[in-house]
Amino acid sequence: MSYEKVERAKKTIIGTKQTVKAIRAGIVTEVIIAQDAEERIVTPVLEEAALHSIQVTHVDSKERLGNACGIQVSAAVVAITG
Repeated sequence: MSYEKVERAKKTIIGTKQTVKAIRAGIVTEVIIAQDAEERIVTPVLEEAALHSIQVTHVDSKERLGNACGIQVSAAVVAITG
């Protein structure tokens, strides 16, 4: 379900640093995090999402998440913006 949500999203932001910036800017509606991502990579996003009451959804694979975004590499974190 969440992979399809990413595929259908009109605007996404890929990556930890960019996602944290976007959450702080108030433009993120949901964050998708791959369960096979390293904890040190996703922790800043989880903390920022909690501070701003942003919904966090987990998916099983970085590779599949990257594919859903239309990129040729894996993605640990993807933000969906309004």
